[in-house]
Amino acid sequence: MISAGIFLLHFIFLVFIVYKKWKEESASAGMMNAILIIVLFAVGWSLSAMIAKIIFPAEGFGKELNLDTLSLILLTIAEFFFYRFYYQDVFTSNGKEKQ
Repeated sequence: MISAGIFLLHFIFLVFIVYKKWKEESASAGMMNAILIIVLFAVGWSLSAMIAKIIFPAEGFGKELNLDTLSLILLTIAEFFFYRFYYQDVFTSNGKEKQ
């Protein structure tokens, strides 16, 4: 169930970014951002799974917190900081008008 929530969170974020970029810039910018998010998710999950195998025990911490869920949690934390920096213009409104 935790994994489903994380996937849903990523899907909502993907739709939000595509909508914002499509509206502010263009349809191609929205699609390029969607591709970026999907590729970063796929590659990041692979890398975080390798890191989770090193850090956590093989059986995880129970039925819901297995290695896949723990790697998704690590990925989500890393993506939070990356996307906060990368999409800084989307998440902050400092009163600047678009020129």
